Amino acid sequence: MYTLAVRREFIARHFLIGGDWGAENFPNSHHYVLELQLKGEQLDQHGYLVDIMEVEKHLDRIVGYYKEQMLNEKPKFAGLNPSIEHFARILATSLNECITAKNITKLKVILWEHENAWAAYSVKR
Repeated sequence: MYTLAVRREFIARHFLIGGDWGAENFPNSHHYVLELQLKGEQLDQHGYLVDIMEVEKHLDRIVGYYKEQMLNEKPKFAGLNPSIEHFARILATSLNECITAKNITKLKVILWEHENAWAAYSVKR
């Protein structure tokens, strides 16, 4: 099984809802580190699992949409607590929709919110 990973760092804001989360109940920023992992059994005719430049184009577009933004105000977070778990799922499903390489069998997003805390979400294809 081959794995290709690409990382991006960005800052976004949020506030948690539905509980007593202390300072997290108020608008605050996080320095997120997103690692996108793509897995597959077969390489393409060029010896690539996927074209990294194509992946980076989609990754930059999606990260750019959330960068320096208030997550609570984004439509995909409507009715949701903007937890790191929800954010990892939203990023993974969004990336899965636009990365079309046929030989990718699994896509995984690992999203670090802090140096000690991360969440991940995987999509089988």
